[in-house]
Amino acid sequence: MKYGVNTMVWTTRITEQHAGLFSRIREWGFDGVELFLSPSEPANIRAVRRALDEVGLECTTCSVLPREANLIDAHRQVRARGGEFLKQCIERTAELGGKVICGPLYAALGSMSGRRRTEEEWKLALEGLRAAAGRARGFGITLCVEPLNRFETYFLNTLSDASQLVHDVGEPNVLIHFDTFHANIEEKHPANSLRAVAKELGHVHISENDRGTPGTGHNDWPGILLALKEMGYDGWMTIESFAQPEPELAAAAAIWRDLAPSGDELAREGLRFVKALNQEIDVRTKPAAREVH
Repeated sequence: MKYGVNTMVWTTRITEQHAGLFSRIREWGFDGVELFLSPSEPANIRAVRRALDEVGLECTTCSVLPREANLIDAHRQVRARGGEFLKQCIERTAELGGKVICGPLYAALGSMSGRRRTEEEWKLALEGLRAAAGRARGFGITLCVEPLNRFETYFLNTLSDASQLVHDVGEPNVLIHFDTFHANIEEKHPANSLRAVAKELGHVHISENDRGTPGTGHNDWPGILLALKEMGYDGWMTIESFAQPEPELAAAAAIWRDLAPSGDELAREGLRFVKALNQEIDVRTKPAAREVH
C-alpha cells in the first residue's frame, strides 16, 4: 500500500514554488501527492513534475467536471466539452507521470436535477467514460470514479451503484474510488460495502466524518482498514481532508469553519494515525508461528 496526501489540504493551486511543501510531505513519510487537476491547473506541469521528482514523490491526480462540461447534460455541446475536459486532464496526468486520475468523473459537481438519475443519463455517462477510458489506456492511466454524498451529486451515491457503473462501462482501466467521508453518509456499513466491491476497487481517499483529520472523529477506522487488508488492497491510501480551505473550495465543499489548526498538522497526524492502526491490524492478524518440536 502507498500513502498519499491531496494538496487540497493546503491549496488547489500548486506551483513549483511549493517545493518546500513537497519536501516536508516526503519527510513525514508519504509516498506521493495527489494534485487537483484541470486544463489550467497546475499552470506549469513540467516544473511541478520536476519538483516532485527532486524529492522522490509519486503523483496521482483528481478532478471534477464543471457545469459547463457535464458528461450527462442533455445538450450535446456541453457533453462534448466534458469529453474534452477529461481528455486534457488525462494528458496532463500523463505529463505529471501519474497513473491514476480519480473523482466524480461522470457528471458535473453540484449540478442537481431535482429528481433521480434517468436511464438516458446513465447511458450518456457510459458513453463519455468509455471514450475517456480509451484515451487513458494509451497512457497506462486508470480512471477511478467516486460516488459522492447526496448533497454533491444525485447521479452516483453508493459503492453498489459505482460497481454497476464500472461493470456497465466494461473497460479494465475504469475502477471505483472509495472515500470514507462520503461513505460515512451514504453507506449502511462502509466496511461491508467495501468488501462487496473488492474486485473493482482502484483508489481510496481517507478523511474523517467531518472532513477533518483522520482519527479525530467517529469513522470506523479499524473496520475499514481491516476490510482493505482482507481484500488485499495494495493501491493508494490518500488523505483528502481540509484544514483551512480557500474560499472557492470551501464553498464547493460547504465548509464554514477550520477543520484543523493547519494543513501540516492535519497531514502529519492523519498519516501517523493510519500507519499506526495499520501496523496494529497487521500484528493482530498475523498467523501465530507454529512451535518447532
